[in-house]
Amino acid sequence: MQATAYTYDPESHSGQVLLDDGTPVPFDAAAFDAGGLRLLRPGQRVRIEVEKAEDALRITLVTLQTL
Repeated sequence: MQATAYTYDPESHSGQVLLDDGTPVPFDAAAFDAGGLRLLRPGQRVRIEVEKAEDALRITLVTLQTL
């Protein structure tokens, strides 16, 4: 799944992405670290992996979108 980086806190390695429909979805440090990234800038396109958690999506991986 693809999304756009919305917020990112370099100290906690957490933030939010915006899905293509504009829905914000948070990610935690574990999801960020799983993608092997060093930093993330708002506006970057990212690839995310998600799992269903109760009534919401939980991001399990954030990495840069590549062609």
